[in-house]
Amino acid sequence: MILLPQQKIYKNLSYLAQKKLSNITVYTDGAAKGNPGAGGFGFVLLYGTHKKEFAQGYRLTTNNRMELLAVIVALESIKKKELPIHIYSDSQYVVKAINEGWLNNWIKNNFKGGKKNKDLWTKYYTLSKHFSIKITWVKGHASNPYNNRCDELATAAADGKNLLVDEWYEENKDL
Repeated sequence: MILLPQQKIYKNLSYLAQKKLSNITVYTDGAAKGNPGAGGFGFVLLYGTHKKEFAQGYRLTTNNRMELLAVIVALESIKKKELPIHIYSDSQYVVKAINEGWLNNWIKNNFKGGKKNKDLWTKYYTLSKHFSIKITWVKGHASNPYNNRCDELATAAADGKNLLVDEWYEENKDL
């Protein structure tokens, strides 16, 4: 079939419109057995018919670090930077820091006043500049199957063997 010039334009516009409408959906969760204690995070990434799950555990960390690390590692795994990303998290700490401008203030003031997790927040801030991100809070341990799956992943990772070392936390936990 041969397309006339205007048909090619419409076909390309349709393709671009479809690409613009599609987005990547990410569900994240973090867990810690004790706070601090062994911890883990998990995420579920959805794009079209594709689904990716990932989890990792650490021997000594905090719940907030795992909540934030789930978002960071999920973003690091995304190859299609041109697509909008919608992240769902049950962490008020993460969602409010981003949506209510806390993070911007922390960056501006170089985390003055002992704000925690500077290493991870700085990493998130740098990563976020490469994406169009919307983040939404979801109630944890409720009826959302993807959030519940992330909780399972995070908890299993925290309970797992071969836990990684959260080096920054272990070196700076007394600050």
